[in-house]
Amino acid sequence: MQLVNTLHQTKINLFKWALGLAIFTIVYNIIEGVVSTVLGFEDGSLALFGFGSDSFIEVLSGFGIAHMVLRIQRNAHSKRDDFERTALRITGISFYLLTAGLIVTSVYNIYTKHNPTTTIAGVIVSIISILVMWALMYGKKKIGNALNSEAILADAECTRVCIYMSIILLVSSGIYALLRLPYIDSIGTLALSYFAFKEGKECFEKVKSNKVCCCK
Repeated sequence: MQLVNTLHQTKINLFKWALGLAIFTIVYNIIEGVVSTVLGFEDGSLALFGFGSDSFIEVLSGFGIAHMVLRIQRNAHSKRDDFERTALRITGISFYLLTAGLIVTSVYNIYTKHNPTTTIAGVIVSIISILVMWALMYGKKKIGNALNSEAILADAECTRVCIYMSIILLVSSGIYALLRLPYIDSIGTLALSYFAFKEGKECFEKVKSNKVCCCK
């Protein structure tokens, strides 16, 4: 009986950690979004500004993930509910709008030969983001394996997208900071728009199914 109680308490603690990681993701993305959009606007870096805009959309996804954790805590075999489907629709639409905005602005910047004044902030933000997202992915995997939860493990895998986007920002910002290569900021932005479109598409696909992976 004591063993059963111990296992039950361990499971409760693991779900608390899972919810804590989801809440941390929301808070971190809000901070990252504010810092990135402000610095991106000031430095004229569309890649950094677009990266920050994506962070705000990820906040919406984060609320869906937090709700998912609470749902599977109550019933590990429950299916996606209306709240999660609505969150996915709103997130998907936001990603599509972001994609369109990034593409149009990138083309305009290339046409007008616009380049940022500096991309040092992009280098710093991207490095921090890579480290934080890697730690989150590791933590979610560890908890997912301990709970044998496909939903949490799938969410951990989806966090890789954030790492890829951070790497794109790091590469484009780093190249411009070192070589002042024209248009690299706009090219990096177009690469970010690809992932934004892909995330939007996946969100709408998940609305029609019970696939557990969330957009981020």
